[in-house]
Amino acid sequence: MKFIELANAFEQIDATTKRLEITDMLVDLVCRTPKDEISRVVYLLEGKLYPDYEGIELGLAEKLLVRVAAEVAGKSEKAIESDYKKSGDIGLTIEKVVEKRSQTTLTKRPLTVKVVYDTFDKIAHSEGSGSVETKLRLLSSLLNDATPKEGKYIARLAVGNLRLGVADMTILDALAVAYGGDKIAREPLERAYNLSSDLGHVAEVVARDGLEGVKKLKITVGRPIRSMLCERLPDAESILEKLGGQASAEYKYDGLRIQAHIGAKGGVELFSRRLEKITEQFPDVAAAIRKSVRAKEAIVEGECVAVDANTGDMLPFQVISQRRGRKYEIERMSEEVPVTVFLFDALYVDGTDLTTDPYLKRRKMLLDLVKPSDRVVVAQQFVVSDAKRLEQLMDEAVAAGCEGLVVKNLSEQSIYQAGARGWLWIKYKRSYKAAVQDTFDLVPVGAFAGRGRRAGNYGALLMAVYNQKDDVFETICKLGSGFTDADLASLPATMDPYLTKHRTPRVNSLMQADVWFTPSMVLEVTADEITLSPMHTCARDAVRESSGLALRFPRFTGKWRRDKAAEDATTSAEAVEMYKKQLKKIESDP
Repeated sequence: MKFIELANAFEQIDATTKRLEITDMLVDLVCRTPKDEISRVVYLLEGKLYPDYEGIELGLAEKLLVRVAAEVAGKSEKAIESDYKKSGDIGLTIEKVVEKRSQTTLTKRPLTVKVVYDTFDKIAHSEGSGSVETKLRLLSSLLNDATPKEGKYIARLAVGNLRLGVADMTILDALAVAYGGDKIAREPLERAYNLSSDLGHVAEVVARDGLEGVKKLKITVGRPIRSMLCERLPDAESILEKLGGQASAEYKYDGLRIQAHIGAKGGVELFSRRLEKITEQFPDVAAAIRKSVRAKEAIVEGECVAVDANTGDMLPFQVISQRRGRKYEIERMSEEVPVTVFLFDALYVDGTDLTTDPYLKRRKMLLDLVKPSDRVVVAQQFVVSDAKRLEQLMDEAVAAGCEGLVVKNLSEQSIYQAGARGWLWIKYKRSYKAAVQDTFDLVPVGAFAGRGRRAGNYGALLMAVYNQKDDVFETICKLGSGFTDADLASLPATMDPYLTKHRTPRVNSLMQADVWFTPSMVLEVTADEITLSPMHTCARDAVRESSGLALRFPRFTGKWRRDKAAEDATTSAEAVEMYKKQLKKIESDP
């Protein structure tokens, strides 16, 4: 397949914000893609070379692209930098360079998807002495053969800045239509994706073996399963009512969620909730789990919590986060910040997929598997049917240093919903007991220019919740309070990697921000009240026609939720539930 076909598709997708049009374009692209190239095309659509859990990123520095462009154009790096500053897009700068180069070049080899992908692959794996020169040479070889349009997208892919706004679920829709005839066929594709976290692999299987082949895809140790997520409710009565009157309450530990994959050869790989491989940062955890889990192969989930080495008390998330991203001094950090793993689920054991088994069966398997130690234990669990008892457990959990409780469905339908947020698990956090119902995990989707003392920086961020049903982000407030001067000064640099030239199709906004972001980061926000708003799109028309929900006096708590993906943010459905609870409280107060 010629790369220009993919570049043309990128161009068409980049020119629209309409999701249905994007889906149609993707269906056309998938149908035209040879089966043996579909995985490469899907990865490149995602702006990557491999699934996230492989940890292999292209992400070349823009300075390297400037050097390559200068070499290809026969100009100085300063001249290229000047053009780049004007355009603000290294892709547009490279497009100009290649266009001028094309006017003086007689022959070129047509680029194929395979050539571009394989060259990027070599660049990503180039390490050690001489690696920079190798990357320069490989990238130059691509640009020398590229058309201007191809050059633009090669550059954007190279710096990890494709920004097409194409969600994984949209790609699944396209695969469903292309290979199943209708979006209804997405269900087995989505399950396969949730169990493998590898969209390219799913695409390859459905192209080769059809939907029946996809249905046969099984859990594989080493491929992380997309995490099941919780819904939220603010009080014990409504939680028990939602779960049929009886439920299991487990402590909600304030730590780092991990998924441990124990291999038949004794190896252990750890993955974060965002599917990042974090084994090297927590070798002590991997070793402790291997000793405690009595199985040849297994996949278990738990919460990794920092503990006080002197008192044994559990410490807040901010403490364990000090070990994230550390490649050096691992041994010292493991001594300074020791951890305990509280396991709460078993997803796979010795060839058996447990995700379709009910919760109580999975928990029994977990208890049978785990030999408790100082470093690895099974999360505490209590079966409750009384709201007062649930309140008591909440107090006990908070006193023990936990965030609150996770209350779980006990029925035969209580399967592990990989990659989904549902009412089988419900969070009950201590913040719900305060006058302000809860903090909100919100996603910045845009920003407004600052004025006065904030001139030259962002004055406020446009924040959004996640609409899981429609797979879009809906605005709920403008956030300008709670930031320190240092926060404000660093915001442009922090958000720069996510800048996009227009509002992406996944952002539903009636407001016009000065700049737009690809939904990526998550900030914790508190507020005085949830109100109706004609200007915000959160749960629009759900409470009142032509009105959405908004936060009154929102404030940044200072907490960047770097452990969460944008899709893990507070949902619009949760905002509606919190609004209803707020109304009940107002009505019941004297």
